[in-house]
Amino acid sequence: MQSEIVVELINVTKTYRLGEVQVQALRGVNMKASRGQIVAIMGPSGSGKSTILNMVGALDRPTSGKVIVDGRDISRMSEDKLGQIRRDSIGYIFQFYNLIPVLSAYENVELPMLIAGIDREERSKRAHELLGLVGLSDRAHHRPDELSGGEQQRVAVARALSKRPPLVLADEPTGDLDSKSGMQVMTILRDLAKKELSTVVMVTHDHQMASLADRILEIRDGTIVKETEII
Repeated sequence: MQSEIVVELINVTKTYRLGEVQVQALRGVNMKASRGQIVAIMGPSGSGKSTILNMVGALDRPTSGKVIVDGRDISRMSEDKLGQIRRDSIGYIFQFYNLIPVLSAYENVELPMLIAGIDREERSKRAHELLGLVGLSDRAHHRPDELSGGEQQRVAVARALSKRPPLVLADEPTGDLDSKSGMQVMTILRDLAKKELSTVVMVTHDHQMASLADRILEIRDGTIVKETEII
């Protein structure tokens, strides 16, 4: 595995204003994730897990500190440039799949490449390759409502990796699945990320899923309180 840093948070704080009240969601968070590494973030509700994901995913800006993604400081980027980062450098996996219901599995995987302007032959080759890697070659032309939850999430994994992004963000990716399907999806995500050298930053409440990561960060009250390397 290369040691290149893909994600770095440097003394990141985030304060939200709720009416007259200020809520400090992050309090000086520092973290790094290298190419091909899987980092799981765990903590109770309201601890700051999703805020970190939003920072790294170019969906929100820090109050102070720096957020570096793929060598670029995105902390003060214009909205147009942030849109380019989200489109070109980040893949997203959500708890409830977020597949487009009128599109087939193949078309869902193809869509990010279509938006990025990748030619048809390359799109087709890549989509079929990924559906094969997630074990769904025979389900390529099925729509989401014809697939199980685990199959839908495997399509979502393939879609997130379709453009070979340096960074994949996963928000409770197995939270809506039974333990067997969840472990299958997490194993596929881990193996594909290693193969593709994509960095994965994942929020999860499930210790079994987190055990498949390379590192676990535990966050409490907006601060990382423990970091565990998985051997």
